[in-house]
Amino acid sequence: MKTKIRLAEIISTFFGVGLFPVGPGTVASLITVFIYKIFLYRWSWLLYLIITMIITAIGTYTSTIYAQALNLKDPGKVVIDEVAGQLVALFLIPIEWKWLISSFLMFRIFDIIKPLGVKKLEDLPWGWGIMADDLACGAAVNLLLQAVIFLFKIK
Repeated sequence: MKTKIRLAEIISTFFGVGLFPVGPGTVASLITVFIYKIFLYRWSWLLYLIITMIITAIGTYTSTIYAQALNLKDPGKVVIDEVAGQLVALFLIPIEWKWLISSFLMFRIFDIIKPLGVKKLEDLPWGWGIMADDLACGAAVNLLLQAVIFLFKIK
């Protein structure tokens, strides 16, 4: 059982990033942006979505185990939700820094203020509540950025 909890801790804290003393969610999001910039943007959209769904499923499962072990509803150490949400925010976003930085900043702001009733998603049980609000914020950011790019024909 301890091995299962330890593995859940490793994954849900994004290999220890969640243990960072200041702004672990922001650090996890930033690392995700760099991983996207370095190689994820090269993947086909289908492979990218599959990987994002796998990270989401594993994150939901492991964050449930880890949160229950800590007896906390949404531990600050759990940052796999920020990784998944940032991946959604980056989906099909151009690789230029202006878009990556916009995605990062908007995602962090949305994740903090939880607009459009996103906060209610935190009421879902355990890992579902941990992950769902970040995924919704990521989707909102992505839709806004895609709309700006499309409407203003910006690249």
